[in-house]
Amino acid sequence: MSKLLYYILYGGFYLISLLPYRVLYGISDIILYPILYKLLNYRRSIVQSNLRHAFPDKSQKERIAIERKFYHFLCDYFMETIKLISISKQELMRRMVMKGTDEMYKSFDKNTMLFIYLGHFCNWEYIASLQWWMPSDVLCTQIYSALRNDAFDLLFYKIRSRFGGMNIEKNISLRIIMDQKRKGQKTIVGFISDQCPRWVNIHLFTPFLHQDTAVFTGTERIARKVKASVFISHLTRPRRGYYECQYQCLTLDVDKDFPENELTKCYMHDLEKQIEANPHLWLWTHNRWHRQRTDEDAPEEWKATIQNGQVISETPIKTNNH
Repeated sequence: MSKLLYYILYGGFYLISLLPYRVLYGISDIILYPILYKLLNYRRSIVQSNLRHAFPDKSQKERIAIERKFYHFLCDYFMETIKLISISKQELMRRMVMKGTDEMYKSFDKNTMLFIYLGHFCNWEYIASLQWWMPSDVLCTQIYSALRNDAFDLLFYKIRSRFGGMNIEKNISLRIIMDQKRKGQKTIVGFISDQCPRWVNIHLFTPFLHQDTAVFTGTERIARKVKASVFISHLTRPRRGYYECQYQCLTLDVDKDFPENELTKCYMHDLEKQIEANPHLWLWTHNRWHRQRTDEDAPEEWKATIQNGQVISETPIKTNNH
């Protein structure tokens, strides 16, 4: 049944993807935005709560303006992602410009592994085209989390792999990365690291957008294990339908340059600055702060790690209750 639904979805979205961008943006503005934002109220309560706590100094009018701009962008994101099903290499490389790739390739003189910190910012799906910007001896990969709906999971898996890169399922990511390391394969791994971790993966809380925030530390820990160079992405949207991604080197030697957890905090601080500059381009529909270190419903095993000092919290900051 899932396969059948996938083929139906793929066929329908493929036909839509053949439409020019101006028509897709017309659909985004005239059809999708009113349905998503005004009719369905898609996750509006989560978005409003997130914005209220992330920007306590902004007025209600300013937050509503961000909210509306965000939903307009979210609709654009959906249509732009559908376009990836059939977009040509030439067209995508014109609309998604990568900068700093020469420095990335040069880093392979020191390490065979390169990690990139990414976020749910701008249209992150377009970064899957990085393989087209790198020499053929480099394997570009991204950590992939399966979607709950099997049909949509198959669809997004196909979209994210059609540019020559490799999807690595997150539950086997360490094994695959270690395999590439042993082979000596020049490998780039993209980590979207701004989600809310599961309880078992929470080892650090840090201030982020005026809130005490549980963060993933896995990217940093694996980078130390495989001696990876680490870069960060700065994604911008100069105008509708066009993106630029500047890759910046954070370190060629994590152990030498960063004490434990400091690389993770550096990434979160950098992402925070990007969000503050263009708040409507981050994924506010994600329930980012639903796990707090003071939660009474946290698993008892996790509470024990707090008592044993295995979960690190920075100096508590003044936070808002959710």
